[in-house]
Amino acid sequence: MQANPSLTRSCTFAFALATLLFTGWLTFLTSNSVEAAEPEARWWKGNLHTHSLWSDGDQFPEMIADWYRQRDYNFVALTDHNVLSEGIRWMPYSAIVKRSDDGILDRYKARFGNAWVETRGEPGTPEFAVRLKPLDEFRNLVEERNQFIMIPAEEISDRSEGKPVHINATNVAEALKPAGGATVRETMQNNLRAILEHEKSHGREVLPHLNHPNFGYAVTADDLAAVVSERFFEVYNGHPGVNQLGDATHPSVESIWDTVNAIRRTALNVPPLMGIATDDSHEYHGKSGSRPGRGWVMVRSQYLTPEHLIRAMKRGDFYASSGVTLKDVQYEAKTKELKLEIAPEDNVTYQTEFIATLKPDDTDHKDASDDTDHKHAPDGIDDKKRVGQRVFSSNSLSPSYRLKGNELYVRAVVTSNKPHQDPSFKDQFQQAWTQPVGWEND
Repeated sequence: MQANPSLTRSCTFAFALATLLFTGWLTFLTSNSVEAAEPEARWWKGNLHTHSLWSDGDQFPEMIADWYRQRDYNFVALTDHNVLSEGIRWMPYSAIVKRSDDGILDRYKARFGNAWVETRGEPGTPEFAVRLKPLDEFRNLVEERNQFIMIPAEEISDRSEGKPVHINATNVAEALKPAGGATVRETMQNNLRAILEHEKSHGREVLPHLNHPNFGYAVTADDLAAVVSERFFEVYNGHPGVNQLGDATHPSVESIWDTVNAIRRTALNVPPLMGIATDDSHEYHGKSGSRPGRGWVMVRSQYLTPEHLIRAMKRGDFYASSGVTLKDVQYEAKTKELKLEIAPEDNVTYQTEFIATLKPDDTDHKDASDDTDHKHAPDGIDDKKRVGQRVFSSNSLSPSYRLKGNELYVRAVVTSNKPHQDPSFKDQFQQAWTQPVGWEND
């Protein structure tokens, strides 16, 4: 029996069409549903301290978000002072220009379009104003799955004893009012208590971190050590006015870190403080000041969500950076070895210093090369010279350090010979800071 050519062609066409439809449907399911397989953890880059026109910044929030997105950041938290970017708010154009320049509105329209930018009143009159868009309204313009997200946050800006006490709360559901207190320490404790209560009552992960302790030399190592509910602080803040290096009578921020952890791991027997790097950016128009792109965190997580990022940071699975990139950071608990893999740049060298605070009455690794900051250690430290010692240095791209058993903890700081692209203090080089390890089995 001879086959019907027309029927054969019809069947062939129907089979091809069915195959094409099935392949397309499979592609759609793969690309638009949840991940087909469990993703591997990877590094996500983000900034957790940023200001906009909603408080004392000088740029529209969606323009700020777009700045970071275009420069391969994966997450940003807008942290305006004592406010979330939500609700209806109009800002006089004259006030906007006073902070920035005459071209800000034109650049805003050029990027997001005339239909997006809302104004009211007649240009050139005092009534002319621009509406500031809330996060929930503009986030869909900049967010992209597995690429970039925005996280609601606030810089809770308080004062006590005439000093600024600022704590960022990342991933909050609503703005929190400053709690106040009779002393700096009490103010920190009250605000931390409010943040933790907010976290519990809303059933969400919230990350509190203390900002710029040397801003106004407001927060001492003793104060920061005593507020044990605070697990994070800014070891580097890109604002030029935060006294990163200290002065003749005040310790550097990095020295404060080691002093705090010496107290926590001895007198208090609580987990150590972890270090974050941030921009604290306010200025986005090329002027001098606190510009974006100076400091960030790299967080290792399977998913780019606020909850997974914050959980990873609470585990200590992140590092801080002002320019140096690490391929890997691992601490082997069995061998008590901290290992790093540095991502090299051409014609750039790297020096890794492993910093430890030694247990009381143990000076086997005394390093007299730099005792400058030790004189600032609180009187409660029995041997100030054991705090923040350089126990090993390496110029390898794969540096490592195995704990000897006399360390309270060890951390690493990597410094390149490449100057910072936009320094916040004189002679600044690019760096990366890992978190304290080796304390868990004490």
